[in-house]
Amino acid sequence: VLPTGQIIFTDFTTDVEVFTPAGIYNPSWAPTITSAPTSPQRGKMYTISGTQFNGLSQGAAYGDDFQAATNFPLVRIVNAATGHVFYCRTHNHSTMAVATDGKKVSTHFDVPGNTETGLSQLFVVANGIPSSPVWITVQ
Repeated sequence: VLPTGQIIFTDFTTDVEVFTPAGIYNPSWAPTITSAPTSPQRGKMYTISGTQFNGLSQGAAYGDDFQAATNFPLVRIVNAATGHVFYCRTHNHSTMAVATDGKKVSTHFDVPGNTETGLSQLFVVANGIPSSPVWITVQ
């Protein structure tokens, strides 16, 4: 599962397929951000909290050949002026459990040094499903 919600599949040859699902996900499946920094600085680490950061499942499996877990939170920053997307490294998750039923969870994230400064949107993505954005100002 890609961060966009699309599915990538390969049979381990040069043939790679991308599936774009029709329709939308149920909004209740999305992560929710309850606490985030409002003015993060490039190159610094922060903690973000909320619910459903690990999604509802571990992701995809291809028999016993391949496991593609998606039950970890991705954090992305989208610059409001340019639309450029920056993915943050996440680590030290409070849990790796899935379907945590509204339990508060958290993770740490590192703002990349090349993130564009200014007004931006911060998202948490789990199982390819983004949270509603939180407005931040990257310093």
